[in-house]
Amino acid sequence: MMADLRKAARGLMCTVRIPGYCNHNPETSVLAHYRMAGTCGIATKPHDMQAAIACSCCHDVIDGRVKTEYSHDELRLMHAEGVMRTLAIWKKEGLLKV
Repeated sequence: MMADLRKAARGLMCTVRIPGYCNHNPETSVLAHYRMAGTCGIATKPHDMQAAIACSCCHDVIDGRVKTEYSHDELRLMHAEGVMRTLAIWKKEGLLKV
């Protein structure tokens, strides 16, 4: 049985860290899924392992609810790096079976 990563993300620091937008408030953190062809579809989210811990502000930016000066590719890279940081946290906390 796998840990509930959505619950585990609550109260943790944002791993996406978009400069100028991150609120650095762990009380607003949620799991923000990284969407990529072949891993999700219409009305289907990617697996929780394919997500970053994101504050509410970074989540709004990567989901397109807030427009920024960053390009789509820059935002995708920041989100992907957040996923990698999040995976490192899950591993350290013993939430991954590696």
